[in-house]
Amino acid sequence: MLKNLDPALNADVLYALRSMGHGDTLVIADGNFPADSTARQTTLGRLLRMDNVSAPRAMQAILSVFPLDTPLQPSVGRMEVIGEPDTIPAIQKEIQAEIDAAEGQSAPMYGIERFAFYEKAKQAYCVIATGELRFYGCFILTNGVIPPKA
Repeated sequence: MLKNLDPALNADVLYALRSMGHGDTLVIADGNFPADSTARQTTLGRLLRMDNVSAPRAMQAILSVFPLDTPLQPSVGRMEVIGEPDTIPAIQKEIQAEIDAAEGQSAPMYGIERFAFYEKAKQAYCVIATGELRFYGCFILTNGVIPPKA
């Protein structure tokens, strides 16, 4: 056990998060996402798992250590509902609340069409599969920076 780290963050996920740099992206995937086949095409080349947690719980844990690139751009993409790109399902509202809490301000997500999401996911640093069962629980996060202390 380690102090001050969310217990949902396992060693493999922590290794990947620590290895990423500014501008790298990661995918948080629900249970229906083709996570393994997509992960094989990412920089890391293998799937990471947080099977025992929902997507909002995974997001909360990841954002406890992961800086988003929000000062420069919208940093979290969400998979759009097919044929209804402006619809925000409950899972995505919960994720938005986790993002806003972690950032201490509103940091709106941007939509990505389903098939475009699959293509962007292949270019990510890694894919993290969660135990989320609800549809549209898939997100792409862009890594930011941690500024030096004054």
